[in-house]
Amino acid sequence: RCFYDQKILQKTFGQWREWWTVCRERKLSLRADSHYRHLLHNLIFKAWRAYVCQQQGKRNKYYVAESHAKKQKLLRTWQCWLVYVDVQRTKRGMQTVALAFRERSCLCISWAVWRRRYQNCTGHKMSILALQHWAQSLQFRAWLQWRELYLYSQNDKQKQTRAVTHHQHWELKRCMEAWMGYLNLHRAKKLQNELAQEHHQSGIVQQCFSVWRVSWECRRRMHAHRKDIEKLAARIALWRVFAHWKHYIVLCVEERRQCELAEKHYKHHLLVRALLCLRWKRLW
Repeated sequence: RCFYDQKILQKTFGQWREWWTVCRERKLSLRADSHYRHLLHNLIFKAWRAYVCQQQGKRNKYYVAESHAKKQKLLRTWQCWLVYVDVQRTKRGMQTVALAFRERSCLCISWAVWRRRYQNCTGHKMSILALQHWAQSLQFRAWLQWRELYLYSQNDKQKQTRAVTHHQHWELKRCMEAWMGYLNLHRAKKLQNELAQEHHQSGIVQQCFSVWRVSWECRRRMHAHRKDIEKLAARIALWRVFAHWKHYIVLCVEERRQCELAEKHYKHHLLVRALLCLRWKRLW
């Protein structure tokens, strides 16, 4: 009976040890799964952070390229306008030179014609031609005076026009500089607003991630605590079963021992009664 109890105890201990090994392996597998998930979350967060940094760098490069393109376009426009102004000045000077050359050529032609006619004609014709030449010279002088006055008025008008044009150009340049300053200030404000918005969004994302991480840690701890409680409950239940079984074995052993004692007592009592009966029979 002791050998049987020992074998039963060894088998029970072996099954309990196998169950404990399985539980330990399961606990190790759960820890490995948790570590693997944590590693995956860490890798995902690092990849997401690298992606956000790359997108921010691309956006900054795009803003710099756009600003450089606008500056280059404005510079080309300014250069074309300067070339146009130089061409207009050159054309105006060439036109003035051409008019002066035409006047000189017309005067030379008139003087040559008059001289030729003066040499070919004589007498009355010469006097008539002289009077005509004198009248033409007077007309020519009057025309020259009128032309000088006209050129003076034209030059005055051109100077006024140039002054107005220069004033307009200066005002346009001042407006352009003011507009460029406003544009740069607006661009800087826009960039600051975008940076502030990105910083606010990153702060919100970080705060949400920290809150999610805290909640995830709480859930993981609660889950681990629940698993520990379940394991402890299983151990307590097993210990209770083992205690009940042990108590049942002890009761069975005690009952069997009492039965054996009762049987021995009953046999002893029967034997005593039989001996008494035999004794009484002999006496009779």
